[in-house]
Amino acid sequence: MHVFIFPNLDKKNCEKTVCSTYKFLTEHGVKVYMSEFYEADFSYLSGVIFEDENFCAEKCDIIIAIGGDGTILSASSLACAYNKKLLGINCGRLGFMATLEHDELYLLENLLNGNYHTESRHMLDVLVKRKDSSDSISVLNDIVISKTAKTKIADFKVKKSDCCVSHLRADGLIFSTPTGATAYSLSAGGPILEPDMDCFEFTPICPHTLMSRTMIFSKNTSLEVSFDTYDGSEQSLCLIADGNELDTISASDRVYISMSDKYIELIDIRGGNFFMSVTNKLMRPLKSSEEE
Repeated sequence: MHVFIFPNLDKKNCEKTVCSTYKFLTEHGVKVYMSEFYEADFSYLSGVIFEDENFCAEKCDIIIAIGGDGTILSASSLACAYNKKLLGINCGRLGFMATLEHDELYLLENLLNGNYHTESRHMLDVLVKRKDSSDSISVLNDIVISKTAKTKIADFKVKKSDCCVSHLRADGLIFSTPTGATAYSLSAGGPILEPDMDCFEFTPICPHTLMSRTMIFSKNTSLEVSFDTYDGSEQSLCLIADGNELDTISASDRVYISMSDKYIELIDIRGGNFFMSVTNKLMRPLKSSEEE
């Protein structure tokens, strides 16, 4: 077996967890890859193959993301691009998408024995059309169109097949997969969706109305999003994909959002349950820094 370890050293306990994971894997004959970016940090792990992360993703059988939910999201683009299974080990404060905590590495034996199951998580396709160009991206959690601190509240229009489904004034909009329903959308008042549902949701951010609610769309839906300012002033909004700011969009741009044919396979090594995670991680106080 070949494993690509994808760490986030900004997380407490990450370096220790990487070393323990490496030790466990190599003792069981697993070949370990890491991005060359971390070669200086882990030069003392003599058996690691340090290469470009795309090379590592292509050569591995499984990607292990060690960090928090953001680390898993970062690794998901590689997992999707190279059709690799993804395992998350949590060193963060929530780790909702992770299947293991950093003190449960003994359960990696299930990975080596094939004693686990996977969950298919569909992604969202996002296409931005400008006057002279277009860009596309796929996201696992959500795409957010948001005002900045220096811009004014905007008027948004969301259309499906030339039919307006929402016209509202708000700080921004969140379009999320069922996986992302427990992230920003939940904080903005959206519902929890089971991760295997074939749908996606639209949740406004701080809408200037009492009547705005989350809307859920079927997997075959394609939405067109545009915006304007009520006073006609020129401004740009941020386009944020899985927590990373991508670019700005102007009133002349159009954003198209639909469910993707792409998906990733998340490894559940512990045999957990989605609603168990909801109960244990979303209905309890946040970890303190001492617990991380």
